[in-house]
Amino acid sequence: MYNEKTSYLKDQVAFITGGTSGIGQEVARLFALHGAHVLIMGTNEKNAQNTAELLKKTAHLQEQQCDYFLGDVSSAKDVERVQKEIEGKGFSVNLLINNAGITRDNLLIRMPEKDFDDVVAVNLKGVFLVCKAFLPAMLKKRKGSIVNISSVIGRIGNPGQANYAASKAGVIGFTQSLAKEIAKRGLRANAIAPGFITTRMTGSLPEKTIQLIKEKIPMRTFGSPDDVAKAALFLASDVLSGYITGQTLHVDGGMVM
Repeated sequence: MYNEKTSYLKDQVAFITGGTSGIGQEVARLFALHGAHVLIMGTNEKNAQNTAELLKKTAHLQEQQCDYFLGDVSSAKDVERVQKEIEGKGFSVNLLINNAGITRDNLLIRMPEKDFDDVVAVNLKGVFLVCKAFLPAMLKKRKGSIVNISSVIGRIGNPGQANYAASKAGVIGFTQSLAKEIAKRGLRANAIAPGFITTRMTGSLPEKTIQLIKEKIPMRTFGSPDDVAKAALFLASDVLSGYITGQTLHVDGGMVM
């Protein structure tokens, strides 16, 4: 049973992409609260610094370390550089949270090829690059957990989001295949498919649009970043989910049943 006073990730080292704001920032905060050394990666230095300061104020951090790294997950050079920097600082990552993602919404007939390529490069290729860079060391230790953030849109689609839906559906297939490859070495891989979560992105939607969306959600409300973070904590922790791998956990208020 979950107990917020228990350090489910004590002495674990978590690397979180897109960890400087929104869902990623909340995952970083909750992981730090539960005893993990938290390393975040993002493209915005100001947001990264702000998140690092937030983590330093989080419980237990007297005994923990927090650091941030700047880079683009769609760039193999950036990912390899960050991995080497982390290794050079003496960290041995055993929890990977692939959260970095972007949108470039448009109807397919109006969508520039670059918008399709950019979304797939960050949302899907980025997951591949990060896993490929960090897996060798994790496999040697024969212990670790990977959590990839997909989306309910990757399951049900959405008008104007063909690129985003394709990338997030790809994350689910990627995760299932990866889970089968690494299970014998003691590693797990799972995905989370959030529904509509209250973030800066959804906050910019017109009120009428928000109400129309809520009518399609059985629970009639948006989720919070904390809802997704708790799901990530569950899947990352061997104590809570040690016999779960290759699964997609929907955090969507009942949109996919």
